[in-house]
Amino acid sequence: MLESLSLDGRVVVVTGGGTGLGRAMGRHLARAGADIVIAGRRTGPIEEAAEEFASMGRRALAISTDVTDSAQVNALFERVLAELGRVDVLVNNAGGGGAGGKQLWEITDEEWRAGIDTNLTGAFYCARAVIKHMVDRGSGRIINISSGQGLRGQRGSFMYGTAKGGVIQLTRVLAATYGSAGVTSTCIVPGMIPVRQQADDEGANRRLAFLPMGRAATPEEMGPLAVFLASDASAYMNGEMLYCDGAAMAGGAATTGYAPVIPLND
Repeated sequence: MLESLSLDGRVVVVTGGGTGLGRAMGRHLARAGADIVIAGRRTGPIEEAAEEFASMGRRALAISTDVTDSAQVNALFERVLAELGRVDVLVNNAGGGGAGGKQLWEITDEEWRAGIDTNLTGAFYCARAVIKHMVDRGSGRIINISSGQGLRGQRGSFMYGTAKGGVIQLTRVLAATYGSAGVTSTCIVPGMIPVRQQADDEGANRRLAFLPMGRAATPEEMGPLAVFLASDASAYMNGEMLYCDGAAMAGGAATTGYAPVIPLND
């Protein structure tokens, strides 16, 4: 069983992999034996991540990439194929909250496009850039990262929630289209993972009070799930949406007792 979880010799591309959840998943994937390509907009964090993974004895590349720019995405995969020869796994992790909390009439065209592009269009661009390579090889894994906000209608989450719902549907369409070619697509739905631990964040503390686990998740807790989905142990999993949220969604479409309100007069 443990052999089926090995990623020895495999090449994994992680977008948004310089910090937070992306870096934690990259760390676990490297520990499982994978060579890691870290893509992100900020050079410093992705280079630091690549140095960390290289210190584990893995081949590691840091490639500056804005996933909302299709030319940069295409260049990313061209370089990976030229230098490492293959892509076995794509982890579409890059994303962001966007201009959340605004009333709909306050959201600009630019904010809408930025939120959708960062969270959904970038995942599409990356899948499009690598899918033919995977189909031609008859093997590949695409792991998308969504959010509970893609499943529930959270107040004010227009761009992020809509885009993350789209990520789930993109996963299903990829799975239905390319599963027979040996390319599987799955989706991780993480729980609440604070970007910064803020003990005085009243809103975050209120949300934590309604989580069945009584605490937020940590980025490291998503790493083993990424390894499982990248490995042979998950070979027949395709189109699946896997929660790792401490039972936040177990009670239904919304966390029990949690309904943040944005007053209309704000």
